[in-house]
Amino acid sequence: MKKKLKIIIALGTTLLLSSSLIACSSNSSNGDASKEVEFPTKAIELIVPYSAGGGTDSVTRALADAAKDNFSKPLVVVNKTGGGGAVGLTAGATAKPDGYTVTVATVELTTLPHLGLATFTQEDFKPIMQLNAEPSAITVKADAPWNTLEEFIKYSKENPGKVKVGNSGVGAIWHLATEALAKEADVEFNSIPYDGAAPAVAALLGGHIDAVSVSPPEVYSQVKAGQLKVLGVMSEKRADSVPEVKTMKEQGYDVVISTWRGLAVPKDTPDTIVAILSDGFKKASEEQSFKDFMNKNNITIEILDSKQYKDKIIKDDNYFKTLITELGLNK
Repeated sequence: MKKKLKIIIALGTTLLLSSSLIACSSNSSNGDASKEVEFPTKAIELIVPYSAGGGTDSVTRALADAAKDNFSKPLVVVNKTGGGGAVGLTAGATAKPDGYTVTVATVELTTLPHLGLATFTQEDFKPIMQLNAEPSAITVKADAPWNTLEEFIKYSKENPGKVKVGNSGVGAIWHLATEALAKEADVEFNSIPYDGAAPAVAALLGGHIDAVSVSPPEVYSQVKAGQLKVLGVMSEKRADSVPEVKTMKEQGYDVVISTWRGLAVPKDTPDTIVAILSDGFKKASEEQSFKDFMNKNNITIEILDSKQYKDKIIKDDNYFKTLITELGLNK
């Protein structure tokens, strides 16, 4: 009788343990299921920190159009301008971290804070992906007396402060590129600020300045027309739009500076949502319609994933902090 009782108790204990294990397994499954996110459930806003019709705006709209079938809700492009990009970037940094506000983050994310023109820092964002990048380039008139970068630098050394190099505004990326080259080559340029790259290029064509430090795509049509010539590009590899032109590194000057565009969300946005956004926009960047738009406008596609983009942002942030401080432009 006692033996039977022990067997019954043992069986009961076994059943109890089995039930507990099943319950634990069930709870574990429910826990995993609860991590699944239903996103999006409403429209996603894409903040462009610059004016409608500009390069950043056009790229964003082309991407949004290519991505429309990758998300169940609309993508709405909103231009929030002012402060050289500070207004839009600030709006993006302080938005609710729920994935419904995506900011088109540009290189100004790493320059404006050190110029004292913004309260955000790159740490306020969580990168999604980089879309494209364009290097600075030294471009002169086709009939200029310099046919090589070395000739241009030699003349600048012999005539300190005489060579006028146009840029897109004081503290803007092309101004910083000019000064970085001057520092590396130990020369003194006369940097002339303009309200954007286009006016600077117009001034060069008109003979009011000697060179510009804007990107190759911004002078592409004039170069192809034989009005301008590029002496060197500030990139790790040669620019697709002017493949015959050597990089600064190839010519002995270790200067790599580019403008770039990418996507980012507020830093506290859940990784699960970032993964959904990344997947949708990466697929969009691979759409032929987006590639055709970028190629037609001579805009270089340079995709970096979230980690690669974050590493690049940190590297540029440290570089520009040092450069801006050395130039005395920090406030």
